[in-house]
Amino acid sequence: MSEEKYLDARHKTVRKANELIQRSRFDLTIQQQKILLYLISHISPYDEDFKEYEFSIPEFCKVCGIDETNGKNYKNLKEAIKEIADKSLWAPRWNPKRNVYEETLYRWIEKPYMDENSGIIRIKLDNDMKPFLLQLKQNFTQYELIFTLYFKSKYSIRLYELVKSIHFHEMEEYTRAYTLDELRKLLDAETYKTFQHFKDRALGPAVKEINEHSDKQITCEFKKTGRAYTDVVFTIRTKPTLEVIRIRDQIDKELGTDQLSLWDQLEEARLV
Repeated sequence: MSEEKYLDARHKTVRKANELIQRSRFDLTIQQQKILLYLISHISPYDEDFKEYEFSIPEFCKVCGIDETNGKNYKNLKEAIKEIADKSLWAPRWNPKRNVYEETLYRWIEKPYMDENSGIIRIKLDNDMKPFLLQLKQNFTQYELIFTLYFKSKYSIRLYELVKSIHFHEMEEYTRAYTLDELRKLLDAETYKTFQHFKDRALGPAVKEINEHSDKQITCEFKKTGRAYTDVVFTIRTKPTLEVIRIRDQIDKELGTDQLSLWDQLEEARLV
């Protein structure tokens, strides 16, 4: 894959139904989430069915900034894909007979195939995921894959998607409050029972990474009921266009590329 194609792959668009982002519950590592987002980014808005997506291990590593010379990549990806296949997620499904949403268990992927000799991986997303990922016309969220690739915390992707799903008027600042219990559940961080642990190990690192490596800027205000912290209020805004371009190109460089970036070109034009 050429340098330009690696960049194109990083800048593909991820599209998910808001129900999947705002109402599903699952436990995936940061690497497992990135594998799924990489697959989802290959879906076209015009696709009517899931395809069997094929990619090489070196290709995936190069796009995601993983050391492609590491001899353990095949083993690590094989284990990660197995865990994705073994894990299910709770998500809402409309029951027309009862006129209610019911939580249902879904699988992420169908049977994957890996060729150790060629390093080729073939994966198809599970058919039950179609309502959340295919032919999305309304109530969905989209973003560039690159804004998740430099995240190190699994909570950063979850929070970033949540923020993108509720802040859809890009030019306006938006404020939204969540109870701490509600936010723990949304971020799959319910193991952190105390406020301080949740703030220090899940929410704080996620907010920091989003502010440094994405197109969104978040501030948090914590509210008390009596002596205990019970709520968090997010204020969300979209960063200026030039700042987004700078961050995007900085991520590209950190992940590895020798190609002249758009930010470099803008800087050269400014200095002429």
